[in-house]
Amino acid sequence: MADASLHQSLGQQQSLAPQMRRSLEILQANSMELQQLVQQALEINPVLEDITESISLDENSPDPEEADSLDHLNETDDDWRDLEIMERRSNPWSADDEERREHLYNSIVAPETLQQHLSHQLDLSLVDPDVRQAARHLIGNLDPRGFLDLPAGELAQRLGIPKKSMDAALKLLQSFDPAGIGAAGIQESLLLQLERNGEGNSLEYKIVRDHLEELARKRYPQIARTLGTSVERISEAASRIGRLTPNPGGDFDPTGNPYIQPDVVIEKTDEGFRARLTNEYMPKLRISDFYKDMLGKSSNDRKARHFLREQIREGRTLIRSLSLRQETILSIAEKLIEHQPAFLEKGPRHLRPLTMNEIADQISLHATTISRAVAGKYVLTPHGLMEMRAFFAAGYQTADGTEVSNAGVREAIQALIGKEDPGKPLSDDALAKQLKEQGIPVARRTVAKYREQLGILPSHLRKSFTS
Repeated sequence: MADASLHQSLGQQQSLAPQMRRSLEILQANSMELQQLVQQALEINPVLEDITESISLDENSPDPEEADSLDHLNETDDDWRDLEIMERRSNPWSADDEERREHLYNSIVAPETLQQHLSHQLDLSLVDPDVRQAARHLIGNLDPRGFLDLPAGELAQRLGIPKKSMDAALKLLQSFDPAGIGAAGIQESLLLQLERNGEGNSLEYKIVRDHLEELARKRYPQIARTLGTSVERISEAASRIGRLTPNPGGDFDPTGNPYIQPDVVIEKTDEGFRARLTNEYMPKLRISDFYKDMLGKSSNDRKARHFLREQIREGRTLIRSLSLRQETILSIAEKLIEHQPAFLEKGPRHLRPLTMNEIADQISLHATTISRAVAGKYVLTPHGLMEMRAFFAAGYQTADGTEVSNAGVREAIQALIGKEDPGKPLSDDALAKQLKEQGIPVARRTVAKYREQLGILPSHLRKSFTS
């Protein structure tokens, strides 16, 4: 029998307090997730009340947050009770009517976004906290097609995340559904899909890996000669490749989601641009007066008093976290206005490169907090609805020293292609040269990548033979 022994070791482990974890969870939640979190809290915590529909619009009514203050409690308790009694008396709804209405509201389900779909899978994954956090950053940097808008290595460097953790997070993300997610572009996405299907050594894999451009040009005889097989087999493989998904995130396209609600509206006023919170989905919560009274009356019941104290403490943590979330989002939006005035005036082409570290330093927060705050949040701008994270983009410096974001380069490419001669479309090389003439030094491969992201075909497939 093997010897048994006990070992004692001393080490340090960093962990977040429950209140901090709750606050971060609420900060990162998008509008739909926040509604679910609040609804869950209302169901679990008896001392919480949603007074959204009960707030008086009278100018003399106290602010909901003031009503939650212990200093204001004695002044407002009777007012709230009287209001509650009056509402009960004048409410024409029966209990059955109310139940049917609640069932109808609860039956309205907003379509799931790509980020939500991936986040749910991440929540079920057993991984180290560092890898989980890196994966959340990757999910937040996916474009609508499911491709990484920024290379994983560059993202790790910007956020100060160890390369080992980011590599593990990328591998984890690429194992999620749908297959092909988290790739750098179409080619890598197709390869990931083939690997998922167990076709990593197949003819299709070799064609996508080494002959994708020839495949797009349908040069089957050339591919067949190189790979030492028949044109018929290449044709069959091309047909199977055609059944793969070039746009793995397409089923979660946020532009087709009518339920997206902007968290912030940026609008132009006589004094310039200003940001305001929409608050359309933010509930108004308070601690129930009934349970506050019960806490005072349960002096002889230690268990009841302890339970109520804990529930009230958790309720106040939730209310404070909701307020902090809104304050943080608004602060970020106000800084975005300061950094992106040209974009707000002239459009996406004038979006300048901006990092989360720049904003973090100015509002005294960590870059990871900024990343959490902008994840899944939307801003309604003079140029349409856009994700808040889209304001943070890498870019290039033009010949005259002007900074142009990746989005600006993509718009410049789209503008050039929109003006091209259909009979002589611009190749990626030609586009790169014209961009250079505009002062934007971009490599041909980068042009090809951005063209693919825009969903624009290569020049030989854009050519028109009509006179």
